[in-house]
Amino acid sequence: MDDPEQWLLTSEERGNPGTPLPAWTAGNLIRPLVHGAAYFDRLVEVVEQLGSGDRVWFTDWRGDPDQRLRPDGPTVNELFSAAAHRGVDVRGLVWRSHTDALSYSKEENRSLDRELEEDGGRVVLDQRVRRVGSHHQKIVVIRCPADPSMDVAFAGGIDLCHSRRDDAEHGGDPQAVNMASSYGPTPPWHDVQAEIRGPAVAVLDTAFRERWDDPTSPVQGNPIAYVIDRFRQARLDPSPLPPELPAPPECGPHLVQTLRTYPKIQPRYDFAPEGERSIARGYSKAVKKARRLIYLEDQYLWSSEVAQLFADALTDNPELHLVVVVPRIPDQEGAFNATPQYVGRRQAIDLCVRAGGEDRVHVFDVENHAGTPVYVHAKICVVDDVWASIGSDNFNRRSWTHDSELSTAILDTTRDPREPRDPAGSGDGARTFARDVRLELAREHLDLPQDGSEDDLLLDPERFVATVEARAAALQEWHDGGRRGARPPGRLRPHRPEKLGRLTRLWATPVYRLLVDPDGRPLRLRLRKEF
Repeated sequence: MDDPEQWLLTSEERGNPGTPLPAWTAGNLIRPLVHGAAYFDRLVEVVEQLGSGDRVWFTDWRGDPDQRLRPDGPTVNELFSAAAHRGVDVRGLVWRSHTDALSYSKEENRSLDRELEEDGGRVVLDQRVRRVGSHHQKIVVIRCPADPSMDVAFAGGIDLCHSRRDDAEHGGDPQAVNMASSYGPTPPWHDVQAEIRGPAVAVLDTAFRERWDDPTSPVQGNPIAYVIDRFRQARLDPSPLPPELPAPPECGPHLVQTLRTYPKIQPRYDFAPEGERSIARGYSKAVKKARRLIYLEDQYLWSSEVAQLFADALTDNPELHLVVVVPRIPDQEGAFNATPQYVGRRQAIDLCVRAGGEDRVHVFDVENHAGTPVYVHAKICVVDDVWASIGSDNFNRRSWTHDSELSTAILDTTRDPREPRDPAGSGDGARTFARDVRLELAREHLDLPQDGSEDDLLLDPERFVATVEARAAALQEWHDGGRRGARPPGRLRPHRPEKLGRLTRLWATPVYRLLVDPDGRPLRLRLRKEF
């Protein structure tokens, strides 16, 4: 890439002088791990090779110590505890979480903390968040001082917990969380994690250190939580970390930028005194360069502030298509849980459709071959087959301003030789990593061969859109006709946003704005409508 600054944020554009993170690193090798089963299997393979003096540091939104990482184990606790017994330095930063009664994971996270501490690991239950916020980052950083070429990290949307160990067949994880009844007893789950090698591993090491070393108490501002955690003998004062290691050697063609969200809170984060919104800024910079195709997979496409970014791009570029894959219904039932989400999604989709029309805005949900909806938890963005991201963040105001999030943006220096070589006509050319990610996901969703033998249906943006629309329409027609005859190939169906009455919107809109999708920006940025 002749000029990475055309796509990636500069240090100044990150907007957080409190952090030493570099603008980006070169020489990395990124591998997308589609589905929790693939990620968990790879994590076990790597951790079981570690020995005394190596390090395994992780952050998590939810952790279930009994979650099996392979069909016959080990569990999360067994994998990390065995590593700790071999002399591996095992540390975790896990969100302290809200109560299980609100469909969160307070007790599960406590169990992970307790069981790993008993076996020599060190786990902090971290509540240094904005009110009604969470720590939503999901990373594992592995360092090997004796052989830096073995350093590796995993970052993306997959928690070390129940329901995540699904595969391409989408039969669901036998160890399931409670979800809306439409998803069945073992909810199908679609997700993506990135395996990262090269200098970017050291950047994630620093990102972990910043949170671990933050001087504010992990139960900041919550005296009740402090008393409870003290009674339960939870770790309240993180022990010092060993010295930082040099970055691992370069090993691949990928430029990597670590993007984050931290809200502005009191007391302030030392490493982000005014918060950090580089996820919002990084996506904004990339989306503004889009000319032909933006491909998204996201758990939540809610906020009008985020949707406006895509609407502006659609308005400015009449050949641009937006293809979005979302869950069919929210993960939890009940008016208070689901309805505010419908408000936000309807606003976002309507805003994009008004800008680009139904012929350029394409929104789908996913089902497995049995017709059960698949819960889309992935957070993926690909712009013109050039820039790609895999992260923990959703396309909503909460993820871009309020919770802690981490996303990996990838810019491949390798030009893709397949036609069209420059679909955007910008001169940047399609890049192999971004295009491969999009094609791998599309093949699964459309029931096309994973060997790429039918990729001619997907490479060109116009033909890709036509193929997706045709297969989704055929599947929907099959359902509408009573599911008679052979099921058409593909797993996508046109997404039909919930229609809400005026009275429902009256109560659900303020709930959505204040609780479901809050704003963590400083007041001056809110007033200027900037990130």
